[in-house]
Amino acid sequence: MITSTDWIQALGLVPHPEGGYFREFHRSKHILNKEWLPSGFSGRRELGSVIHYMLTGNQSSAFHRLKSDEIWHFHDGSPFVLHLISPKGVYSVVHLGINVTAGEIPCFAVPAGHWFGAEVAEENSFSLASCTVIPAFSFEDFEMPTTDELISIFPHLAKEIEHLSRTDS
Repeated sequence: MITSTDWIQALGLVPHPEGGYFREFHRSKHILNKEWLPSGFSGRRELGSVIHYMLTGNQSSAFHRLKSDEIWHFHDGSPFVLHLISPKGVYSVVHLGINVTAGEIPCFAVPAGHWFGAEVAEENSFSLASCTVIPAFSFEDFEMPTTDELISIFPHLAKEIEHLSRTDS
């Protein structure tokens, strides 16, 4: 059985600012000019990028949002529980895994502009996925508010937000 440590070492994963571990392994050489992108992008972007992403044990990915769509592809371990908040404040949960008879799905696209975070479904386990971002990921397009900032936008979701957010600024 492959362990989380095996995956971290084999893939060269490093800590991610939102929680967990990651490593970018592909960034398109094709460029999208700013005028071809939706409003809100500050400049050119590569067509797409892909990372390996892992959470272990009790780690979580804090609520954040991107200006791009992010497609999650499940690979190994316990299912991911993806928590989403739409721009209109609608909360939903997606179980990313391979047990389709239990309601899990192996691939899911988080729409641009949605707040989302993730956690490992089973304690003392890990979850491994790849995440494809189109247009490519840029920290200029990444936003991760504090708990208080996100609750001020969605006070009706305070409990859900407190579960998967950072208290520091």
